[in-house]
Amino acid sequence: MAGIFRAALVAARRSRRARTTAGGLASLLAVATISACTTGDVFSLQPAVDVGSQTAAVPRYSGMQTLVPSNPYMTAAYPRMDEPMAPTEQMPASEVDCRQELKRLGVVYTDLAPIHEGQCGIDYPVKVSAIGSVEMKPAATVTCDMAATFAGWTRNELVPSARWRYFSGVRTIHQGSSYSCRNIAGEGVLSEHGKGNALDVMSIELNNGDDIDVRKPGLFAFRTRGFLNNVRADGCQYFTTVLGPGYNYDHRNHFHFDIKNRKNGYRACR
Repeated sequence: MAGIFRAALVAARRSRRARTTAGGLASLLAVATISACTTGDVFSLQPAVDVGSQTAAVPRYSGMQTLVPSNPYMTAAYPRMDEPMAPTEQMPASEVDCRQELKRLGVVYTDLAPIHEGQCGIDYPVKVSAIGSVEMKPAATVTCDMAATFAGWTRNELVPSARWRYFSGVRTIHQGSSYSCRNIAGEGVLSEHGKGNALDVMSIELNNGDDIDVRKPGLFAFRTRGFLNNVRADGCQYFTTVLGPGYNYDHRNHFHFDIKNRKNGYRACR
């Protein structure tokens, strides 16, 4: 009789252990399931945004861009949300004088409200849509000094060079990036684009219908090669930086012009 009682007691203990183990496994499984669902829900609320290719589309983005230089075609495709300058805004005398120079050069422009984005910005930006009869597509947002420098180069060097090489005037300058808040690629230094002191030129359209792509021309494209060599060389008389095809991969499809202020008047023309 005692043997039967001990056997029944052992069986009962084994049954309780089984139920406890099963319950523990069920609880762990439930916790894991809840955790997995919660993680998935959180990530689904964070959309994937490629801020590097949409710098110009995010006028109040708080951080500096590190995925740069951005594709100039992409920054041109996402224009800024511009605000006109307030009628009561007071300009320094230097800015007033600069705008007189723009008018003398025949620059068609609009004054914009100040742009301030962290380290980036322009105190008194202008948006240039044309230089005389030469259109700027899309319109470029830059400092007045950059606009005046670019206009002087366009009128005095670019247009005469086109007439000499192609017997045609210039209809349109296709730019890929003007003001854009970003660093220089591979460096923790603010790009001149982030100050409004730079422009990237992708192609130059002539009145005769020719559209001269800035990318390195073919071996036997002697006239195009000579014209682009003139663009680079003449630009170095006006800008402190001229970088283009042949300098590095990032500049393979455009000319970068800027008016970076360097010590001892040093210029980078490559």
